[in-house]
Amino acid sequence: MSPHVLILGGTTEARRLAAGLTVRPGTRVTTSLAGRVSRPGALDGEVRVGGFGGPEGLAAWLRERHVDAVVDATHPFAATITANAARATASAGVPLVVLRRLGWRPGPGDRWHPVPSLEAAAAALPGLGRRVFLTTGRLGLAAFAGLTELSFVVRSVEPPEPPLPPHTHVLLARGPFTVADETALLREHRVDVLVTKDSGGAATSAKLTAARDLGLPVVVVRRPPLPAGITVAPDVPSALRRLDDVLARPR
Repeated sequence: MSPHVLILGGTTEARRLAAGLTVRPGTRVTTSLAGRVSRPGALDGEVRVGGFGGPEGLAAWLRERHVDAVVDATHPFAATITANAARATASAGVPLVVLRRLGWRPGPGDRWHPVPSLEAAAAALPGLGRRVFLTTGRLGLAAFAGLTELSFVVRSVEPPEPPLPPHTHVLLARGPFTVADETALLREHRVDVLVTKDSGGAATSAKLTAARDLGLPVVVVRRPPLPAGITVAPDVPSALRRLDDVLARPR
């Protein structure tokens, strides 16, 4: 029987992985999207949109659809999805590979302030600046809503969900962004502190270079830990090799 691979998607890596798998003769690929983005780009293979109903629902779906392997290629901060995938695949006896791009690392000249959460980022801001470039996505902005004395520039792909800080200017944009673009934005809005999640990758890393060049402090929200005992691949070629390994094992 041809192998059936489920990709939990939503990232550039998920799109590339689907493209790399669908060219393999006989491989069936289904990419699952959470549905949070209104206009997702085209994907190779089959696509489903919406949740599974928790780990039990996902485990049942894996059994019903005769899935041979799952790749969690969601955002590094999609901790609930990753935890559910780990539980569901263990229950269904299906191999799991987690595709996670490497995180960012500070270099010479960076003024990074690592924090464990959005709430900790909000608590750190008053001592670092008053004009904030907030690039943590459209969800979770309630953590900053109480900072009434600060001004925010919020950038996200989709309109952010309230509550928002009272002094907020929203920019709707999708990366990748250049260093020149980010530098111009920081200067135009007179930003004196940047807040970001450690998403990794090149699509949104230019803001870090721009902040370094301008000498700005950066509050970096650390990634949530991954479940123990799972197979992790840092890029698409590595994920494809891991899939070859797990699909070759007898089940």
